[in-house]
Amino acid sequence: MKRLMTGLVVALAALVAGSAAAETFITVASTTSTQNSGLYDHILPRFTARTGITVRVIAVGTGQAVRMARNGDADVLFVHHKRSEEKFVADGFGVGRFDVMYNDFVLLGPVNETGADPAGVGGEKDIAKALSKIAEAKAVFASRGDDSGTHKKELSLWKAAGADPKAASGSWYRETGAGMGATLNTASAMNAYVLTDRATWLKFRNRGALKTLVEGDERLFNQYGIILVNPKKHPHVKAKEAQAFIDWVLGAEGQAAIGAYRIKGRQAFFPNAPKERS
Repeated sequence: MKRLMTGLVVALAALVAGSAAAETFITVASTTSTQNSGLYDHILPRFTARTGITVRVIAVGTGQAVRMARNGDADVLFVHHKRSEEKFVADGFGVGRFDVMYNDFVLLGPVNETGADPAGVGGEKDIAKALSKIAEAKAVFASRGDDSGTHKKELSLWKAAGADPKAASGSWYRETGAGMGATLNTASAMNAYVLTDRATWLKFRNRGALKTLVEGDERLFNQYGIILVNPKKHPHVKAKEAQAFIDWVLGAEGQAAIGAYRIKGRQAFFPNAPKERS
């Protein structure tokens, strides 16, 4: 009996050790836009199959993701607001920053059966002029209002339009404080204008009367970057595994996986990692 119990204990210990080894993972602080788009479901299994490393993504707004990484609650930061990313590195919390991929933002709005939208911005090529028209018409606009990369982009575009939507908070300017998918649901329900990244919009189903009204302005460019959280600031960071993920994402296999991802037959992200890294 004693030998049997000893054997069971040894077997259990081996099982636990095996499970621990199988569960080697890193934590990536990232954005709701990349998560909602389905990109991670496409690329992460490929990385895990190659390396045995599991990636746990915490998808929040860029501002919150940066704060998480500053606090050492992630091994990798993968977001889309270059100024915030560069400050993160300059402040010593990140080791290097590299472009990974890009897509763009689009302005959506409700379109009636005649093809008209409340502020008459459909077909406008200048995003600042479109937002100015929305402000003048006091047409309902749904903002993420969550310090995300999309929210930061939106605020910069309002500034370019010479408008202060914050002054209208709670009236025609509605801040959801939520991720991209939830904000799109709000815009659809309220027949509101909304700024979104294109990938999330391609994936989104509950469109209602929403249509793409403004696209193509160079100010709607949306760049994503990746950063290793500095292990000198946070010694518990899994630097080796995290660097393996970054190298894969920036390398030929990861870039090809990103470029191959399609939503309804359309390419969602365009890889643009540097050919050489210093």
